[in-house]
Amino acid sequence: MSRYSTRQRKALLTFLSEHPDELFSAGQIADGLSGEQISLSAVYRNLTELESEGKVRRSSKGGIREMFYQYTDAESCKGCIHLSCTKCGKTAHLNTSVTQQLINQVAQKDGFDLDEGETVLYGVCEGCRRP
Repeated sequence: MSRYSTRQRKALLTFLSEHPDELFSAGQIADGLSGEQISLSAVYRNLTELESEGKVRRSSKGGIREMFYQYTDAESCKGCIHLSCTKCGKTAHLNTSVTQQLINQVAQKDGFDLDEGETVLYGVCEGCRRP
């Protein structure tokens, strides 16, 4: 649990909760919070804390060194397998029935229990596949 509930943390959580299915770099988050006068270092510090609390997931995109962050504490995200587009960064939830089928298949065929809240499948979304 966070030791402090600062103005910066509240602004960051508000911003992230308004965009639960999107990935942002720390710079993009700082830009989105520019009206709140929050420094980039405060964004990084709070993201690190939120990640350790399990409220934010950090990931990378192929060929890019920059890290991206997604808010995962939204009710709609809990227990969902996420689909993440490697081209545009859009994130979506895998259909609930498909999720359960996948979890059951992996458990039966491979003897492995998936943690759906921590599972992200990477690929290319329909919008990026269109010519």
